[in-house]
Amino acid sequence: MPSFDGSLEQRADSAPVPALIEAHGLIKEYPRDGGVTRVVDDVSFSILPGETLGLVGESGSGKSTAARMLLRLIAPTAGEVCFEGQPLPPASSARMRGLRRRMQIVFQDPYAALNPRMRVHEILQEPFIIHRELPPEGVSARLRELLHSVGLDESALMRYPHEFSGGQRQRINIARALALRPRFLVLDEPVSALDVSVGAQVINLLRELQRKLGLTYLFISHSMPLVRYLCDRVAVMQQGRLVEIGDCMQVCEQPQSPYTRQLIAATPEMPVAPAR
Repeated sequence: MPSFDGSLEQRADSAPVPALIEAHGLIKEYPRDGGVTRVVDDVSFSILPGETLGLVGESGSGKSTAARMLLRLIAPTAGEVCFEGQPLPPASSARMRGLRRRMQIVFQDPYAALNPRMRVHEILQEPFIIHRELPPEGVSARLRELLHSVGLDESALMRYPHEFSGGQRQRINIARALALRPRFLVLDEPVSALDVSVGAQVINLLRELQRKLGLTYLFISHSMPLVRYLCDRVAVMQQGRLVEIGDCMQVCEQPQSPYTRQLIAATPEMPVAPAR
């Protein structure tokens, strides 16, 4: 059973499983009007290998900022992030560049996340060029494999992003995130810009990819029913602070925080399409 800070308590009959990623006392402040605004305030949690942790809260609660600190896309004002048991180095270091192969992000807006001037094969090749790493099976074979893994065929390779629907674009974003075979994905509200039925198909795709590839997810959302469907545990943020964390079913059925109860009451049930 997770403790409040998201760490795992040791069971009597077994040693705890080491966390893949850990956040310890994360704080993020920005200057404002001669002072500072604290966007994330002393946030701590951990995520086990193969687990999905949901990070929920209303807009402005600090969840996306916390997630970006996990990936070193922004530096924390205070606190520490550990990946595979080691503190993350500075963003500009060679070691951090190598770690980026193992941790990726899928952004919220599938339209803005793709370069409209690049064909799909160029978009999917970009991670290999940036990291100077060629897949052992060859680039062409890897690109076809990536597209098939997200439910698209190789005819997509020569097309531009504007030729696809929103759901197809998000599938391309997911394929790009998987290019270097990462262990950890941040999913930053990946279906909030999609129609409900299309979003449900993408959620089922993410579940299937996790099962096949052994991925670990941080799933950011404002929808408690969606988090309940996808996640193992859930952490609830309000105004930059973590107000509740625990087993997803337990938190959804017996929330301890009044804010969590408000989130559950405010979100309608989301239909989930059968897995394809």
